[in-house]
Amino acid sequence: MEYIKQTFSIKDLENLSGIKAHTIRIWEKRYNILSPDRTSTNIRTYDISSLQKILNIAFLNESGYKISRISKLSDEEISDMVRGVNTSSSEETRAITSLKLAMLNFDEALFSKTYNELKKRKSFTEIFLEVFLPLLEEIGVLWQTDTIKPIHEHYIVDLIKQKVYLNIGLLKEEKEMNGDTLFVLFLPDNEIHDVGILYLYYELLNHNRSAIYLGPSLPLSDMNYLLELHDNVAFISYLTTQPEDMDKYLQEFNDELSEDKIREFYLFGKKAREIDKSTLSPNIKAFNSLVPFIKSL
Repeated sequence: MEYIKQTFSIKDLENLSGIKAHTIRIWEKRYNILSPDRTSTNIRTYDISSLQKILNIAFLNESGYKISRISKLSDEEISDMVRGVNTSSSEETRAITSLKLAMLNFDEALFSKTYNELKKRKSFTEIFLEVFLPLLEEIGVLWQTDTIKPIHEHYIVDLIKQKVYLNIGLLKEEKEMNGDTLFVLFLPDNEIHDVGILYLYYELLNHNRSAIYLGPSLPLSDMNYLLELHDNVAFISYLTTQPEDMDKYLQEFNDELSEDKIREFYLFGKKAREIDKSTLSPNIKAFNSLVPFIKSL
């Protein structure tokens, strides 16, 4: 259990809530909103209930409630007020807060409850783009700043992937796939971050496009088997950490899969955003976000 975080620094609270550490100190002193423990060297430490409270306070403060009013409420009243704030503009923020708490507490019931509440008012596309994707981006920052551990990231990503797989399964039962082009989704060698490409697979199916997902860590040379069976193929990949040498990889794609016939290659993810797009051959397109591609389907 050593990797499960039980106490948090004031910097952790800042990273998770978006409230500056300086502001948290002022609120503690002026409004007594939190009562941190202190180490032998007088450094503040906070437990999970303090984290939950500051997340709730941050949410209410962003929703227009003054800290002077919030500070007069009990913890239970603060939680009740959070549940009572129902403006559509705050729904995503409230859901992200709940999902971060679910991640930190390894609380699948809270994750499911939050997801089911969202599902009452939103499509799965809206849930992913407006809640899951911003959450995943926040988690990347939290992991880099050591606010959370890899175990937290793995836990919440797996829960999100379960929902993506569930919705893919439902589409396969409900929709008939068509189109002249077969979209082939895969991840390159040593790339294992698959939640983004799974979501792209969902969107292709949702738009009745013919598509298959081949999985992570796949060599380009293996794709030649598909070309023997399908004439019109377009490829999609989601690049988070791989390939290390992008220019070499894209040249390999053209040599292996686009030599006899020009085939399109759509790239997404962190490494795709870093590409100098002016250097790409016309058949290769790198996207800064998922939305433009989804709108084009």
